[in-house]
Amino acid sequence: MASSSSSSSSSSSSIYSQISLKVGRSWQLHSTHDGVQRRVISVGIGGSDTELFGTRVVETIGTKLSNKWSFAGGSRFVVISDVPKLNPFRKCCGVSASWYAGSQIASSAFTLGTVAVLPFYTLMVLAPKAELTKKSVESGTPYVVLGLLYGYLLYLSWTPDTIRMMFASKYWLPELPGIAKMFSSELTLASAWIHLLAVDLFAARQVFLEGLEFDVETRHSVSLCLLFCPIGIIVHVMTKLLTKRSSNT
Repeated sequence: MASSSSSSSSSSSSIYSQISLKVGRSWQLHSTHDGVQRRVISVGIGGSDTELFGTRVVETIGTKLSNKWSFAGGSRFVVISDVPKLNPFRKCCGVSASWYAGSQIASSAFTLGTVAVLPFYTLMVLAPKAELTKKSVESGTPYVVLGLLYGYLLYLSWTPDTIRMMFASKYWLPELPGIAKMFSSELTLASAWIHLLAVDLFAARQVFLEGLEFDVETRHSVSLCLLFCPIGIIVHVMTKLLTKRSSNT
């Protein structure tokens, strides 16, 4: 009885000693026709000569779970996860990129136009009698540059609804709500700013040239034209009248 038990124990130990478990894991990326990339992770459990359990589980995360049995294939767990591919040409990304580019153009044009007119104001205020100032002010180059920049921004900001928003009333007259809606675009706002810079510089130029012609102080009027152009023009007219009166007396 003892020998039978010992032989059974040795037979059992020899069986277990001959079986060594092994676990294998691997993963692969598979692309399908619908633009979805699937990651396949396989885990296998088996012995040195044969594999123990015959089952295969295929799981697609968020889609389906299916079981396939194969006693020859061993135990294998296959996890398939759906990983959507990033497509830079999707419509929403295109709209976002377009909006970002328009915002950058508007910001750059705003800064460029502001910086471009400052040297002319500086010369008219700090060196009104200099020959360089007179030649710079009489030149038409800054107005051509500002006009081209304004036209480019106007082209970018123009939409089929621009005219309708500008003349929203039944009498084809501008209305404040329509103008406010039109200026909600950064490109439109930047074009309006360039428009103001060109008109203000032209008005300051006229004030400056009149000051040279009639020997009238214009530095304060030119400075106001940069920030508050209508007030600068009014101040220049008042200064010219006061100068004329003082010269007559």
